[in-house]
Amino acid sequence: MNLSIPLEHPDKRTALFGASDRYLRLLRETFGVTVVSRDEQIKLSGEAAQVGKAAAVLQQMQKKLRKQDWLSDRDVSDAIRIAAAESGPRAEGELDVFVRGQAIAGKTPGQAHYLQGMLNHDLTFCTGPAGTGKTYLAVAVAAHLLKRGSIKRIILARPAVEAGEKLGFLPGDLAAKVNPYLRPLFDALNDMIDFEAVRRMMASDIIEVIPLAFMRGRTLNDSCIILDEAQNSTVSQMFMFLTRLGHNSKMIVTGDTSQVDLPDNEESGLLDAIRRTHGIPQVFNCRLERDDIVRHTLVQHIVNAYGEQDVRPQRKRAFHRTEPARGPSVHGEPPA
Repeated sequence: MNLSIPLEHPDKRTALFGASDRYLRLLRETFGVTVVSRDEQIKLSGEAAQVGKAAAVLQQMQKKLRKQDWLSDRDVSDAIRIAAAESGPRAEGELDVFVRGQAIAGKTPGQAHYLQGMLNHDLTFCTGPAGTGKTYLAVAVAAHLLKRGSIKRIILARPAVEAGEKLGFLPGDLAAKVNPYLRPLFDALNDMIDFEAVRRMMASDIIEVIPLAFMRGRTLNDSCIILDEAQNSTVSQMFMFLTRLGHNSKMIVTGDTSQVDLPDNEESGLLDAIRRTHGIPQVFNCRLERDDIVRHTLVQHIVNAYGEQDVRPQRKRAFHRTEPARGPSVHGEPPA
């Protein structure tokens, strides 16, 4: 596995590397990895698990150098000890992410099934009500795979569909207009990866957060690609998105089919895609239920009170939106 880590402070290179590069040599000897400094990056090569440990040490060292201009031998040895402990075996079903001491695991049987499905399949569809962890767990899997070196990039996408408000009336340029739509993805991401690390990874295109419409024409290799709020994608947009999948990549598509904000005569691309891909190898379909809601306890009561009906003003429907078969399944009967 090869991994490139950008230098946060090139002017503190000597402090990071140590006198005569002794801290880099220590990383090589401790983890058995190749460490090369080139331009403003450190390139790590070796077994994926060991590269992940060395990367965690460098991340901790650079974090120290944000507050001071030097590193002590104790700082480096502590970082190595912490990385070695955190990169050890996790309990069954737990994912290690970049935030120190944090592991992510499913809190319900449905969530645990969802996590295993994402890890074991190249394309995952997950539907369910608000608060079931669809987006959060998808981002956790992406962060886990990035830390382990299984992928090189995380790409997070969302359709920019208005939920009653008009996008054009929002202030600012295009980036400012779409930022509210992408904010939930940032919130989940910042729970998995340190804020400064996210900023650096975005600057170096290791993490990319974009509106769905901006993905046309791309082939995404060595990536984990997540499409959130996919119930608001059209059939043509979903086809475009699914065909972006490249070699050594995973794609995760999440949505709440009770909150479709498309025009009444427009079919949801999420439900259409679940029907069309039924039975294709490496496609996993998971339906999370109300029992999987893990937000504030009131959220489950609110979802129960509203049911699964469309809560928009009732207007004549041009078609009947069907729901995938209930209950998590890999290849169950296709929805009606």
